[in-house]
Amino acid sequence: MAKTNTTELLEALAAEIGESVYMDIAKWHLYLSNAKLHTVVAEQLYPLITSKAVNEDQVIKVLGSIPVKIGGGKHEVPLIDLLPLQCQVNLVDILEKYLREI
Repeated sequence: MAKTNTTELLEALAAEIGESVYMDIAKWHLYLSNAKLHTVVAEQLYPLITSKAVNEDQVIKVLGSIPVKIGGGKHEVPLIDLLPLQCQVNLVDILEKYLREI
């Protein structure tokens, strides 16, 4: 990959997150790209890559700080509560891959 441009790196990261990570809602898989959350997630997690602080605890902390509006905005749920464990693992794997490649 060897992306030097931060914008390109963020776009690539967001695209991969959007295609690989989904929210499980009533057994429906809503991918983050379809929910328009992939860019926000990538932007929030990118500092973990640049500071070389990618680990499961940090990722979970960031995901817990990202609100997802439900019910037409009447309620907010932390993103971490909507992601199955396997998606959390996949997300950490994606971030570790980017960490190795920058």
